[in-house]
Amino acid sequence: MSTTRRVGRPRAQKRPESGLQPREEVLAAAAELFTTHGYTATTTRAVAERAGLRQASMYHYFGGKEAILAALLEGTVRPSLEIAQELVSRTEAAAEARLWALCHSDVMLLCSGPHNLGALYLLPEVQAERFTDFHRFRRELKASYGELLTATEPGAALGAEDLALRTDLLFGLTESVILIRRTGPDRDPQALAPATADAALRVAGVTEHALTRLRREGGRLLATQQG
Repeated sequence: MSTTRRVGRPRAQKRPESGLQPREEVLAAAAELFTTHGYTATTTRAVAERAGLRQASMYHYFGGKEAILAALLEGTVRPSLEIAQELVSRTEAAAEARLWALCHSDVMLLCSGPHNLGALYLLPEVQAERFTDFHRFRRELKASYGELLTATEPGAALGAEDLALRTDLLFGLTESVILIRRTGPDRDPQALAPATADAALRVAGVTEHALTRLRREGGRLLATQQG
């Protein structure tokens, strides 16, 4: 009688089929635990058990808790940075509309998923060297906001100091949805994203008269990217 040896990494416990690969299951489990129980209070053992993996198997995908947190944080920025870089290059569209589209898509990303991962930005642990890539991606994303702002008609009239200040305001306005989501987790992203994007254009100096047109144009830009 022959026996067949099971291959692959064994699970610690039977879990409902999620359709996720083990690495993504670890990230999903960590996202839940880090945002509900706290990063410091969560152990790698707890993450592995929540993902349905043995702790040793989890280390096949991540070197430790910092590596998991870094992957989660980078995942909140990298997609927006890719969209930002594409929008910066689409010079056939008005810079104001591209800025609206970037803000809208950024808010939607920050509000995506069941857990408010942006709240992890404030962890003191995130200042460690391990998170250099995350901080670099955020700086590049913020720079894209600044580049689009500079290309707008109101932005072209601003001096360097005012541009830097308004870029800070625009970026901070977008990321303020992290705090909004913390106090109002049921807030509809489909309403929050355009409202935030509208507010961003007002900060940029766009008039109310032009806002409706630029909102429509920004929406078309998003539609072509999603298509």
